[in-house]
Amino acid sequence: MGAPSRMLLRSQGDNSRSGSAGSRRWHERNETREMVLVKYDRLAWMAIAGACLLPVTTPALAASHAQQADGLRTVVELGEGWRFRKGDIPAQSPEFDDRDWSTVTVPHTWNRIGEYDASAHVPGSSGRKIDKYMGVAWYRLSFVSPATGPTKRVWLEFDAASRTAEVWLNGKRLGAHAGGFSRFRFDATDAIRKGGRNFLAVRVDNSEPQPGNATANTLPLAGDFFVQGGLYRPVRLIVTDATHFAMDDFGGPGIYARTQSIASGAATVSVESKLSTERSGPVHGSVVTRLVAADGTIVARSVSPFHLQSGAKVEVSQELTVPDAHLWQGTADPYLYSLESELRDGNGRLLDRAKQSFGIRQFRIDPEKGFFINGQHVALHGVGLHQDGMESGWAMTKSQIADRFETVRDMGANTIRLTHYQHGQSIHDLADKYGLVLWDEIALVTAWTLDQAQGDAPPEIMAQARQQLVELIRQNYNHPSVALWGIANEVDFGPMRPDFLGRGLKVSPSDPTPMLEELAAIVRREDPDRSAALATCCEDRDMPDVPIVANAVPVSGGNRYFGWYYGKPEEVGPHFDALHAKRPSQPQAITEYGAGGALSIHTDNPLGGPFDMGGHDQPEEYQSWLHEKTWPYLEERPFLFASWLWNAFDFATVTRTEGDAKDINTKGLVSYDGRIRKDAFYYYRAHWSDQPTVHVNGRRYVQRAYPTTDISVYSNAPRTKLFLNGKDLGEQGKCDNLVCVWSGVQLSAGANTVEAVGSFADRDVRDAVSWNLDASRASAYYIDSGALVAAPGYGSDTFFNGGRAGSTDQHPRGRPPVLAPIVPDEEHAQLATFREGTFSYRLPVEPGRYSITLRFLEPKATAGERVFDVKANGKTVIAALDVAKEAGAPITLVARTVTLDVTENAIDLQFLPRKGDAIVSTIEVRPSA
Repeated sequence: MGAPSRMLLRSQGDNSRSGSAGSRRWHERNETREMVLVKYDRLAWMAIAGACLLPVTTPALAASHAQQADGLRTVVELGEGWRFRKGDIPAQSPEFDDRDWSTVTVPHTWNRIGEYDASAHVPGSSGRKIDKYMGVAWYRLSFVSPATGPTKRVWLEFDAASRTAEVWLNGKRLGAHAGGFSRFRFDATDAIRKGGRNFLAVRVDNSEPQPGNATANTLPLAGDFFVQGGLYRPVRLIVTDATHFAMDDFGGPGIYARTQSIASGAATVSVESKLSTERSGPVHGSVVTRLVAADGTIVARSVSPFHLQSGAKVEVSQELTVPDAHLWQGTADPYLYSLESELRDGNGRLLDRAKQSFGIRQFRIDPEKGFFINGQHVALHGVGLHQDGMESGWAMTKSQIADRFETVRDMGANTIRLTHYQHGQSIHDLADKYGLVLWDEIALVTAWTLDQAQGDAPPEIMAQARQQLVELIRQNYNHPSVALWGIANEVDFGPMRPDFLGRGLKVSPSDPTPMLEELAAIVRREDPDRSAALATCCEDRDMPDVPIVANAVPVSGGNRYFGWYYGKPEEVGPHFDALHAKRPSQPQAITEYGAGGALSIHTDNPLGGPFDMGGHDQPEEYQSWLHEKTWPYLEERPFLFASWLWNAFDFATVTRTEGDAKDINTKGLVSYDGRIRKDAFYYYRAHWSDQPTVHVNGRRYVQRAYPTTDISVYSNAPRTKLFLNGKDLGEQGKCDNLVCVWSGVQLSAGANTVEAVGSFADRDVRDAVSWNLDASRASAYYIDSGALVAAPGYGSDTFFNGGRAGSTDQHPRGRPPVLAPIVPDEEHAQLATFREGTFSYRLPVEPGRYSITLRFLEPKATAGERVFDVKANGKTVIAALDVAKEAGAPITLVARTVTLDVTENAIDLQFLPRKGDAIVSTIEVRPSA
């Protein structure tokens, strides 16, 4: 498939380059015969189909009849009637009694993990059966095969089996496959009972890799996602002629096409066909290849001879010239041809036929200017994607995959990073059809050895990485949507590598660069057009002993979580500027960025206090804020040829209990069930999609804490109006960063309807939410100072100016918080957080008399170290307060209540240090009689 093999293939015949007169005459004779025999072959094929497809009762075979008419192959989907049982009870014998096993449909996985709290209102999440079993399971199927002639070969094809699979047919072991993400096939000809009943047994094992166990050498060895088990993609039986396009080529189609050149409207497409025969004697004939337009017109055609000895393989190279090529231009014009390939013997009889979609296109990545399709610049912006859904785990149906894909398209994404392993045929076909550019990737994630010494990858794991990479490339080579082959993800942690997550290694692992260089060389050999790429985590992040692995590949991506795991969002731009300056000739992308976003956890101010990257406090509003702050820095850097946010959907992982979910990574912009779109989804839809978008944020924050609030709307409209309970709050033009904000909006007691109306050229687009304000809060403020997420009865910290948030508690990542012994303990939730420094609060109120209660506790200072005043509307209401001295004990409550007459429309509270920093834990303001 690469350059060396093309030189070899050329010598095996191409009618356009044939040199001898005899060779030309052979082509001319066979070309004429091929045209004459087309009609005959169709009639003969119908007769063959009728003879081969005997009536059977197995449901899985009934659907195969229509597929027979498309070509010489018989394709039988083996989906219904499987028996299933967990546990390692040898069940390969046809006589094994499986009547008490469960009956399942393939695709199938037994695993179901991930739960939301009931407050998240994700339908079907609470109370569903969770199954985290990782181990051996068996599948068995009884089926009647088609009756086939003696020159036919029978194959069993598995689109995936996780993590490992061992297959028996009628008690005969066909083979085994390691790696849970790729297609594999076994030749079942010698084991099958043609036209009779057959017994298929498959042993799968998704055990977590451990030293010495059966999956110890099967990638991935680690990762922040759950490796589900089972036959989770389709299984089928395929009948071919004894002479056929290769069925044993790493699960690939045996036919590989690439756009060799595009110039002056014409395109040259090279096609390499791998042929095999199991006939007893030599076979000669022709390979006929056509490129067919969407309207059925044959736009290019080539006929080349082949000669095969018994049991041999051969490769044939051809070129197709398309004079007026219709290019595949990404989402702008994802035009697809049909690549039709035939094998005919010397008498013109059809031996094998294959049909694939093909797009004529060329990609280029410029290190300064970005990504180009056929010479046209395309700014790639999209999402990372895992392959699981809440209802079906990894065993997603085509319609479920299509629904997920449509959600991504509706966001306006034009690229997907398929993480962190090979995804299936369906998502690739959809990307081809709709023009989304793909980054494909193997399952080399975080770790490359289980050895405690963390040395180099053992030979068995290196072989597994090679196998996964070749399978990935061969099986997806013909998809025009695929732009890059990802060879690794985050293998550069160094001794800070999570095991997984929370604790680092005790020793420094070896440098994986030699392994990566070998994998990059495989990409160069397999595919001359696409580059090897990888995603790093840790370069230039002040981490110890980080290997610089980006030099191993032509294209590098960075997973960077500024504003979440470290740093601030605005640091992302300078960080990539530095990487670009370090390697100016290497194209750069950001391959992950984002934040957790819990559906039921909310804040009034994303800067009100610290979020908890590994725990509960992950409000949806903080996720939105981080994306609002990050995207502008990415958009303005053309050298970043692509950006992939993390993640399209929440997904399953057993390493996390955070936000309002367990065993779910909540960084998705859509819920795990695929139905609930978080606010940040619409931020990107406003930016990326050409569809009119108007979205009022905070729709799940229904019970509001404060009578006064800011209202934000994501809108790409030229003009946007806001209405509260029918009252016009004013219009804004095209808003900065497409985030329209109406500040200081006064809510009414009871129900409030907020409606935004975007005025577009052809229509108005509306969005509305309903909020509720309890009457007791209509004129009152209960502020949990220093809290991003408020304690019950309070609102989160807002209305402040200055100061910094703090907590008496410790929040180690991935472990339960360590709570300080606050007195009184029953008020721990609201007293644990605080704001300190020099700061003030401005609270909008109506004129009148108010009672102000301030609660304090001292987290660490001793008496005399912290002394401060509190002023209300310029009047000192608390003087020289020393909380430690007043409390007389560590972290013990001190409270003060004052009354204030307000003549203006605000209360200004100032916290002014005399010594050290001022501090406050809660503020309560309510009307006083």
